[in-house]
Amino acid sequence: MEFSLQLSQNKYLPANGREMHAILSVVGEPLGAESAGPVRADPQRLVEVLVIDCSGSMANPPTKIAAARRATAAAIDVLPDGVRFAVIEGTQQARMVFPSASTLTTASAQTREQAKSVVSRLSPGGGTAMGSWLAAARDLLPDDPSAICHVLLLTDGINQHETPEELDRVLETCAGRFVCDARGIGDGWHPRELLRIAGALRGTAEAVRRPAELEAGFRETIDAALGKLLPDLRIRVQTMPYSAVAFFKQASPTLTDLTGYAGRIDGRTVEFATGSWGAERRDYHLCLTVDPAVAQLEEDQMAARVNLLVDGEVRAGPAPVLVHWTDDLVKSSRLDPRVSHVTGQEEVREAINAGCDAYDRGDRVEAHAQWTRAVELARLAHDEKALEQLRYLVDLEPDGLVRLKPNLSRVDVNVSLLFSSQTVHAKGTPEPVLDTPVGEDRRCAACGHLSPPDAVYCEQCDAVLDDPGESGEGAT
Repeated sequence: MEFSLQLSQNKYLPANGREMHAILSVVGEPLGAESAGPVRADPQRLVEVLVIDCSGSMANPPTKIAAARRATAAAIDVLPDGVRFAVIEGTQQARMVFPSASTLTTASAQTREQAKSVVSRLSPGGGTAMGSWLAAARDLLPDDPSAICHVLLLTDGINQHETPEELDRVLETCAGRFVCDARGIGDGWHPRELLRIAGALRGTAEAVRRPAELEAGFRETIDAALGKLLPDLRIRVQTMPYSAVAFFKQASPTLTDLTGYAGRIDGRTVEFATGSWGAERRDYHLCLTVDPAVAQLEEDQMAARVNLLVDGEVRAGPAPVLVHWTDDLVKSSRLDPRVSHVTGQEEVREAINAGCDAYDRGDRVEAHAQWTRAVELARLAHDEKALEQLRYLVDLEPDGLVRLKPNLSRVDVNVSLLFSSQTVHAKGTPEPVLDTPVGEDRRCAACGHLSPPDAVYCEQCDAVLDDPGESGEGAT
């Protein structure tokens, strides 16, 4: 695969500014890709492990375990010949369902039928210990760095038979070995647990409102996993002596805080594993703390360099994160459209989360206040996806009032918490032109003020700016 990297930021900070925000847009494309259809990896490089919750709660109501059987069979049907796969039953311990030995089998017409036959007899009983399920999946994986490994985990319950610390220890050993997509069914599972698993293992966390929807969801998830071509891409951030990484988040298509998963290379260099990649685009939000004590006013200074690496080899970059301290309040108050879009979505989802947490505590007043704030922020950001989700939680009256829905279901609250991890690319915001140098600021011939590269009029005196292609003038 080949990768391109574009960085969006407003480099200008006020003279005492201490935070620099930047959005990294990463696009992966298959080498020599044609438009005839989706590009797939060699099936022999792909590994799929299906982990199905078979605890006692899956029997209440019985439609859950029935839906799980049908969905697992549908997922198995999607696997092409040559893919190595296995099915694990999850209770208070992990048990191999197919094959019977603790090993992977190769997908073929015969093994798919055998696996579906075994899955059709899955029955609920026992407890829930997700760490043991993930550890069993980890132990099945081949010791092959080129293998693209994926786990699909379904649960309907809370991780009650192991401590959070035990789950964290397992997640630490699984990180980088495989990507895990976690799915919740029913109303007894805890969204924070699924988000924790998906975040640590670079996957997604989603909810199933109705058991009948599970089969199509499993097919879509497996199909997406089959489109991955590369096991891992790493983003390396090298800071300066006067800067440091405050946080690093995946901003789209899912919102995941990766700050705590940084791998430190040296005192000024960290790397973030991003999981497996196909033909896709992802955005990342980098925030740096910078020390204004070293500021050289009205000069560009390097705050960090960003590179993309595959197997230790730089595949795109470096992209410079600049800081330019200035006394010009017009410059420092500019909003970069991509940074503004991402931070706006983060604020909406933080308000949704805060409302869900308050509702769980029984604080309906705080839940209403947070969800009202989320509605206001979503309207300002034109975030229709967030407004659509908020309508499950509140009634939006024509007069603008926001009313808490009566008899709000547990499923709607859980789904809303998981929704907060999903984002969308900006609508109406110019797409980044990847790996293209950012244009120079344009100097006004009348007053000497520097305006943005795409400005037509001077921000200071409103004079028409000369076309730089004609005048040859730019920033000095």
